[in-house]
Amino acid sequence: MDAKAKISKQMDLPKGMIRLSAPIESDNIVNGDGLRAVLWTQGCPNGCVGCQNPETWDYEKGHLAGIKDVITELSYLNGQAGLTFCGGEPFVQPKACKEIADYVREHFGWNVWSFSGFTYEQIKEFGGEPWEFLKSLDALIDGPFILKQRDLSLKYRGSKNQRLLHLEYGTGKILSIE
Repeated sequence: MDAKAKISKQMDLPKGMIRLSAPIESDNIVNGDGLRAVLWTQGCPNGCVGCQNPETWDYEKGHLAGIKDVITELSYLNGQAGLTFCGGEPFVQPKACKEIADYVREHFGWNVWSFSGFTYEQIKEFGGEPWEFLKSLDALIDGPFILKQRDLSLKYRGSKNQRLLHLEYGTGKILSIE
C-alpha cells in the first residue's frame, strides 16, 4: 500500500474523542526538547519492521478518551515545557490531535511536537486535516522507522532516514532540519 493510501486510512472517531494506547505520560525527556507530556496515540497503518510500539497499530485497541478529559488531565501536570504526540500514528486522528495541540499552546504556553511514520512531503501532499495538524506543530520527527538504518546515537530518532524538522507554527514551513 502506498503512503497516500495509508494516510487516507483515517480513524473514525466519535466527536470529541481520541483513541490512546496508554495513559498520559509526564516528565518525559526522550521524546522532545525539555520536560514533556506525551500522548501515545493508537492506530498505525505503517507497520514498520522493528517498531518499538507494535501494540499501537490496531485501530480498535487502546481506549477512547474524551478530548476535554485529556486536556483536564494535562492541566494538572506541572513543569512541562511541551507536549509530544507519539504512536501509533498521530496523523490518522489529526483532528483530535490538533484540537489538543491548539489548546495546550494557547492555554498552557507549551510547544508541540509529533512523531510520524509519514514524511513531511507526504503529509503536505495529502493535505486536509493531517496538514492542518502539522501546521499546529513546532517540530515533526518524520519518516518510517527503518530497522536497517537504526542508529541509537541520533537525538529523538530511531533510524537515519528520519528527520527532526523545526516548523513555523501556523504555516508548517520548515525552519531547519536536523
